[in-house]
Amino acid sequence: MRLWLSILVCATLSFAPRATAADSHPSYLGFDRNEYPGDDNLKELRKTFAFTGYWLNNPPGSKTNTWIGKRSKVEAAGFGFLVLFNGRLYRELKAKAATLGELDGDVAIAAARREGFSSQTIVFLDQEQGGRLLPEQKAYLFAWIDEVSKAGFRAGVYCSGIAAPEEGGASVVTAEDIKANAGSRKITYWVTNDACPPSPGCVANARPPSPNASGVDFADVWQFAQSPRRKEVAGGCSGYDKDGSCYPPATAAAQRLYVDLNGANSTDPSHGRTR
Repeated sequence: MRLWLSILVCATLSFAPRATAADSHPSYLGFDRNEYPGDDNLKELRKTFAFTGYWLNNPPGSKTNTWIGKRSKVEAAGFGFLVLFNGRLYRELKAKAATLGELDGDVAIAAARREGFSSQTIVFLDQEQGGRLLPEQKAYLFAWIDEVSKAGFRAGVYCSGIAAPEEGGASVVTAEDIKANAGSRKITYWVTNDACPPSPGCVANARPPSPNASGVDFADVWQFAQSPRRKEVAGGCSGYDKDGSCYPPATAAAQRLYVDLNGANSTDPSHGRTR
């Protein structure tokens, strides 16, 4: 995905799947990427990662979804899930934002059921644009969340955890803006913040950071690195390959198996496993 942040992994990366027992808030390492990594790569990736992102519709900028039909293979390989639905950009909303949110909520649930995800699975809406959400964006987002919740699934949102400057010197974090306007809605937050600090970057021998270290203390998942590295935000971060991406251990840059890195409070953040 690309929000403001996107996909990343490092050639010498050696994250452990979870923090040590001494950590009172253990975190588990996962990855996400727009393209399915391939059946043959799942076993090797599982040596490093506890969970993976899983798209229900076409990822941002893609005309196809290569994850479709792969849920059973991913689960059989031992992964937990971050189930993700690509939402709409502001220019697509206009005057029908709430209606589009309801329709897309229905599409997300139908896709989740086709892929074998049961009720109570958390489905994350990919809110690509950051900063303070405009009224149309909030109408779409909350209508989508309400529709997903009404269907018996649980709603989450993937959004920026970086403070965006506004006129007059103020700033706003998208996750905090959503939470402040969500009312009584129960939402699980997957935030992205690849700035160093707080992100450790793509650094070997680093354990996955806890989501609350992202700067958003109510986050359940933190995407702390993206590929390609965003120079304007993560230019000072270490561990990236010379091509700007971050690659898992035991993979070569020639494979182009770049990933985004995530720390989560669970090995199955969407609770999407069937067993």
